[in-house]
Amino acid sequence: LHLWRIRTVDDSADPARCVVLLGERQRARAQKIRLDAVRERYIRAQAGLRLILARYLHTPPQAIDFGYGPAGKPSLHGALHTLSFNLSTSGDLALVGLSAGSGPESELGVDCEWIRPRMDHQAIAVRMFAPERVQELAAIPEPERLNAFYRAWTALEADAKADGRGLFRPRPPGTCRPMIAHCIPETGYVAAVARADLPPVSDWLTFDLHWIDLT
Repeated sequence: LHLWRIRTVDDSADPARCVVLLGERQRARAQKIRLDAVRERYIRAQAGLRLILARYLHTPPQAIDFGYGPAGKPSLHGALHTLSFNLSTSGDLALVGLSAGSGPESELGVDCEWIRPRMDHQAIAVRMFAPERVQELAAIPEPERLNAFYRAWTALEADAKADGRGLFRPRPPGTCRPMIAHCIPETGYVAAVARADLPPVSDWLTFDLHWIDLT
């Protein structure tokens, strides 16, 4: 399992140069984002994803063709090499997970969250988590509860992203829950990765995308 960090506020990555790497769907979405800072982070994350995939596929980033699942999860369309990937963005960081293989057993779900104080985490837990998880969180001392909430939330998101069903669709009948493991991709963040079969976290490799690769 490989994880790649993308800094989405790095001024060395000119959005005008990044946007030419994107597909039509991503460019259209970028145009709809009104806030400049949010739009620039989105463009850098999407361009970074293509630059990373291009390393593995040995193809220009502009030539990468995505297909999309019913809930919008992207996958490689017509790729010569089997590769599963997933992208998550939060705050100023984007995180890309990759693994070899394709199909249900290889599909990845990745969620990364910037840990920041929020007053509504208990209400979100009640609405989104199973009752037993809500009780577990309520029993955790307050100083530790926020971190526990984000670990539970990233696990929920990664699980839903692994099979591409999205947060509000039930798990397809006859399918099993994936393995889920957590890591700290950077100080102040927590991430979860979901896959049917995960290697130990100690075996994961983490890389940084350097925008010098933007050519």
